[in-house]
Amino acid sequence: MEFVNLTHHFLIAMPAMLDPHFARSLTYICEHNDQGALGVVVNRPTEMTLKNLFGQIDLPLDIETLARQPVYFGGPVQTDRGFVLHQPIGTWQSTLAVQGEVGLTTSKDILEAVSRGDGPAQILVSLGYAGWAPGQLEQELAQNAWLTVEADPAVIFAKPAADRLEAAMALLGVNLATLSDEAGHA
Repeated sequence: MEFVNLTHHFLIAMPAMLDPHFARSLTYICEHNDQGALGVVVNRPTEMTLKNLFGQIDLPLDIETLARQPVYFGGPVQTDRGFVLHQPIGTWQSTLAVQGEVGLTTSKDILEAVSRGDGPAQILVSLGYAGWAPGQLEQELAQNAWLTVEADPAVIFAKPAADRLEAAMALLGVNLATLSDEAGHA
């Protein structure tokens, strides 16, 4: 399979996806190259809130709308580490700028800014990420495990978590309910 760069794309799990980490998941791909791929699952809120998380790292969070936001399960890799998807990108200590539209930051300075009310306008905080070794994602695509579509950050930041998978499907013009559990090749 020819290499296709899926940076700034959504991976939409096909209905037959059996891996419990990714069944019915929507993953935002932050980086994809010959070294592999890195993404964050954006539709799996956990029971933990940002207020709980900030308390664990000794930061106050008194902005009620932020305090109630959930922390997301970003994927099965490094689940003890925080990842922040955000807009605008800004100038944080450790940020990957994704196509000039979205930032993925792993440094604590962004959380400190959020705590002070100086953080990015839009954030999604996750624990863990999804990672693929070189060629692994391409192999999964060849096996029809995923649908792909260019990402629209509004799906991440403006839609409730429960609506994100369907919103990404709508970008393809497809209704998830019409997809078969069986995949085939012509």
